[in-house]
Amino acid sequence: MKHVFLIDGSGFIFRAYFAIKHHLSRLDGTPTNAVYGFTTMLMKLLDDSDADHIAVIFDRARKTFRSDIYPDYKAHRPPPPDDLIPQFDLVRDATRALGLKAVDMDGYEADDLIATYARQAREQGAKVTIVSSDKDLMQLVGDGVEMLDAMKNRTIGPDEVMEKFGVGPERVVDVQALAGDSADNVPGVEGIGIKTAAQLINEYGDLEGVLENAPNIKQNKRRERLMEQADNARISKQLVELEQNVPVDVELSEFAVQKPDVQTLVDFLREQNFTSLLKKIEARGISIGDNGDRANGAGEGASAPEVETFSDQTEFVLVQSEDDLKPWIADAMDAGVVAVDTETTSLNAMSADLVGVSLCVKPGRACYIPLAHKGAEAQGDLLGGGEASEAPEQIPMARALELLKPMLENPGVMKVGQNIKYDLLIFARNGIDVAPIDDTMVMSYVLEGGLHGHGMDELASLHLGVETIKFKDVAGTGKKQVTFDYVELDKALDYAAEDADVTLKLSKMLKPRLSPEHMTTVYETLERPLIPVLAQMEREGIKADAQELKRLSDDFAKRLGDLEIEIHKLAGEEFNIASPKQLGEILFDKLGIEGGKKGKTGAYATGADILEGLAADGHELPARVLDWRQLAKLKSTYTDALMGQINTETGRVHTSFSMAATTTGRLASSDPNLQNIPIRTEEGRKIRKAFVAEPGHKLISADYSQIELRLLAHVADIPQLKDAFHADMDIHAMTASEVFGVPIEGMDPMVRRRAKAINFGIIYGISAFGLARQLDIGRGEAGDYIKAYFERFPGIRTYMDETKAFAQEYGFVTTLFGRKCHMSGINDKNPMKRGFSERAAINAPIQGGAADIIKRAMVRLPDALRDADLSARMLLQVHDELIFEVPEAQVDATQALVKEVMENAATLDVPLVVDAGAGDNWDEAH
Repeated sequence: MKHVFLIDGSGFIFRAYFAIKHHLSRLDGTPTNAVYGFTTMLMKLLDDSDADHIAVIFDRARKTFRSDIYPDYKAHRPPPPDDLIPQFDLVRDATRALGLKAVDMDGYEADDLIATYARQAREQGAKVTIVSSDKDLMQLVGDGVEMLDAMKNRTIGPDEVMEKFGVGPERVVDVQALAGDSADNVPGVEGIGIKTAAQLINEYGDLEGVLENAPNIKQNKRRERLMEQADNARISKQLVELEQNVPVDVELSEFAVQKPDVQTLVDFLREQNFTSLLKKIEARGISIGDNGDRANGAGEGASAPEVETFSDQTEFVLVQSEDDLKPWIADAMDAGVVAVDTETTSLNAMSADLVGVSLCVKPGRACYIPLAHKGAEAQGDLLGGGEASEAPEQIPMARALELLKPMLENPGVMKVGQNIKYDLLIFARNGIDVAPIDDTMVMSYVLEGGLHGHGMDELASLHLGVETIKFKDVAGTGKKQVTFDYVELDKALDYAAEDADVTLKLSKMLKPRLSPEHMTTVYETLERPLIPVLAQMEREGIKADAQELKRLSDDFAKRLGDLEIEIHKLAGEEFNIASPKQLGEILFDKLGIEGGKKGKTGAYATGADILEGLAADGHELPARVLDWRQLAKLKSTYTDALMGQINTETGRVHTSFSMAATTTGRLASSDPNLQNIPIRTEEGRKIRKAFVAEPGHKLISADYSQIELRLLAHVADIPQLKDAFHADMDIHAMTASEVFGVPIEGMDPMVRRRAKAINFGIIYGISAFGLARQLDIGRGEAGDYIKAYFERFPGIRTYMDETKAFAQEYGFVTTLFGRKCHMSGINDKNPMKRGFSERAAINAPIQGGAADIIKRAMVRLPDALRDADLSARMLLQVHDELIFEVPEAQVDATQALVKEVMENAATLDVPLVVDAGAGDNWDEAH
């Protein structure tokens, strides 16, 4: 016995739990982030260690012999996080799977066992390393015993203990006895911290020396407390001093290092879904067995599939001739599934040029087919120097696409992509209608929306343990960055083929999870069929009137100038309105408005919430600044930007819909973001007027009426709301009548407005403060309104409480259609983060349900329109609204059909109602 490693297992668990931020779980839903971190740390420790004896020591229970000495010892420690509790047994399993002893014992803490084994090892002449950063173990350091902080790779010896406590290891317990420990409920002596305790111990030798000399201490309070609380200090020493003579059940000799049983370890890692750790084992040349190809074999009701594992070995092939391409196409046809990725000159699918295509049929083997790469010296020519050389050998694009087309359109071959909507658009612009399709980004979003991002780089790291090649690594950065057609073929091959390879591997890992995790219906009926619908909408775009946008931009510029003059006049001087620092100085220093708060930079906070509060208090300058900001944003984001976003070939704006950007399932849009055009303001209406129909056509707007309130009535089972919706009543007037006890006939519009604010605010967890600000009333009055609302509709309060409780227990909430909306901060110790997640949890089944309903309608509408022989084209989706472009002669028939499909997209306890209108522009139709 030469070197003994004693690992503080309990400390390892908590450090691993807080180090792994993203959610990990087994197929049965058991969380595993701490298990993953613990196992990874333990494997690394074994790799780096020269120890011949190793054990992992755990706490078994909260109650130990110290509880008999002092019943309040550790009594006020908060319980461990809910998602950590089921992982305690699993980390012991991980320890045993790695061939190590997992040791614990009733009546004693892990620290006492570590102290006992450390003493025994030293008596046998062995060096001891305690793997922990716990300050309570520092009393053991010295005489052949050191500590190792494994996460920081930092050794803790006597010098580090002196730095921490101000005394050597042999006096640590005396310092701790005086200072106490609030976390463990060790009382100590009131008012004495580590620094003061160290000074006293260094002056008087030890704890008893300090207590004996307490009457001589000059500081009055310190003297009195030491004399009055001497018993507390002595009890505290008993609590912090480690027991080195525990009658241990497991002998030290049993800690001898031995190789783990490979099958036991592999089985454990597979059960936890730790693919990246399996890959590390395989990389050492250890065979982990063949799992077979189960990627597409799990149907509804199938048992949980085993985790797919992949070799690190890759074979990436450059395909530059027809003879080389044909075998890849044949292999794809035989396999029935192929990962496909396109390389282009831009992220804008409607203007990008196709540069190449990559394919992967078998994990680890992929090809890249260059189609439009420039010559090797072309980059120099691009930058103004050098001569362009001939392009590298490539199959002519038209011929390559001719060869690929039958396979890409073959209904018997599944084409898998990562954000395949982009690839569909690229291929469609080149005359190929790719189908059927799968999407790994969307699979990930369906399984774990709200827990992490769903881009390829993040998913590859998370699920495969692979750091992918980044675009900047092959194309450069900044001014030197080139488009992909200028990338040399060897770099292009590695980058593009890796994309296809990673996509196929992700598919084989994610798709088998859909059935056992009950997400097949969401993926197969909502998300996957929506992909080609959105691709077609993006390809259609919507016509924008450039002259109207220019006129609007000029009008906004003039109004901004007028507002600027008015603001400067109110301020008494000119300043940069866009500068938060200068604005803060004007408001709070020069004008002396109360309530200014400075941030870390020393500048006053001037966010919208601050300015809205000041405006509500009657201050005119912040109100005008809010107007200026709103107008400036509309000008820069819409009227100015939209002119540059009109496609020169189509004369239309082609927004891009993001399918994996929100927690609730709602779509987002970008370039341009049409979701954020103000709905109720005059400026928003003016911007919508710039979106127009082609000659001979009209735009139709079809908008779900109060869909979220209808869903609330359904899911919370509120009889009064259900009755009102069935009777087609004014829901806000009905609410006002119920809550405020006033008749609907002749109701004051202000009373109805208050009810409307509560109705919509409740869905988003509005507070009395928020309602007060919205209605410009006192917080107390707003609180009374909310209280009265819940008294009249107790079912809503019940729904909110039950939804929060469900989210706290399971970490997610579900919509009517089975979508899981994960709430990562629902049990956060920070009350602000936790409160935000609670409000999001209440809202998610409502907002997510509305998103699911409109998606169901969008999936059904193309076939319904085609079957009715109508030529309408669906162009946009904005929240609860769909926009269509329709020949004038088909407006009435299209409106009727769209209303019918949308209103029958779901069956609720209340009717779904769609308001539809038509016009020459979006505003008229809306």
